[in-house]
Amino acid sequence: MLLYILRRVLSAISVVIVTLVASFALFFFAPTDPAGVICGPKCTPERLADIEKSLDLDKPAVEQIASYMKGLVVGREYTSGGVTQHCSAPCMGYSYTLGQPVTKLLAQALPVTISIVIGGAVVYLTVGILTGTIAAQVRGTSLDKITVGATLVIASFPYFVFALLVALYATFLPPSGWTPFTENPWAWALGLVAAWLCVGVTNAASYTRYSRASMIESLGQDFVRTATSKGISRRRVVYRHGLRAALTPVATIFGIDLAFQLTGAIFTESIFGLPGLGLLTLRAFGQYDLPVLMGGVLVGSVVLVVMNLVVDIAYTVLDPRVRLG
Repeated sequence: MLLYILRRVLSAISVVIVTLVASFALFFFAPTDPAGVICGPKCTPERLADIEKSLDLDKPAVEQIASYMKGLVVGREYTSGGVTQHCSAPCMGYSYTLGQPVTKLLAQALPVTISIVIGGAVVYLTVGILTGTIAAQVRGTSLDKITVGATLVIASFPYFVFALLVALYATFLPPSGWTPFTENPWAWALGLVAAWLCVGVTNAASYTRYSRASMIESLGQDFVRTATSKGISRRRVVYRHGLRAALTPVATIFGIDLAFQLTGAIFTESIFGLPGLGLLTLRAFGQYDLPVLMGGVLVGSVVLVVMNLVVDIAYTVLDPRVRLG
């Protein structure tokens, strides 16, 4: 297990490095003038030169990438307006438009996105797995057909349309807003209720279908029939034996979904006015704030490779038949 994890970690690091180099090339070597875009129409030559120096655009391409990588590991010096500052590792540069370190901006935005995604995940996993398990046990009945039909109707709605409808008409919900958990846990939860509802309901439809299909297959396996023949209660057979095996494919989908939701909660954050990672990246794109964009790419790539590793390890916990290769 330890050797497998070590191999996957090394592989993940290589994936992140390749992603960073490719993203750096796309953003910094695009057929545009990043410094000119940031500086604006009334740009002076002095300010343009200062922006180019602060973003290392006055250096060769290899030196730019090397400087960025060095900053991630040991930190680097940053010059703006003739003032040199030290940026501690992991240094992702400074936002020229906001005048703050990218790491500070990400540290402020990431808890918002994590709160939205984790809270929504609790809702859709609980509702989806429970509803799917019940539907599998009554397969072919009216209750099963109603459940499947309802999930198809919900899944047919584009997410942003559903979120807009909730924002406009669900006036009975607490107003959306962000309060750090450490300041006021109750206000933190109330401000995220609407976002959790949207993420939870829309994804619960898919997880109901996943859980139902997986549970139907699991309940038809030999080990379930053997457990039933031994006189074990139906409830225990379903929820202790069948459900554990059925969760394996669901865990795979959940791990990948969670990673993509962490890096793609932009609709939720924009509609409900929550200052998360998606909203930060969108604003950075509009302002051509390259260091912030690169920071978002770095966080997204790390999240994706880590979640892939977690999913593979979770396989062996949920299903003993799975062996790591």
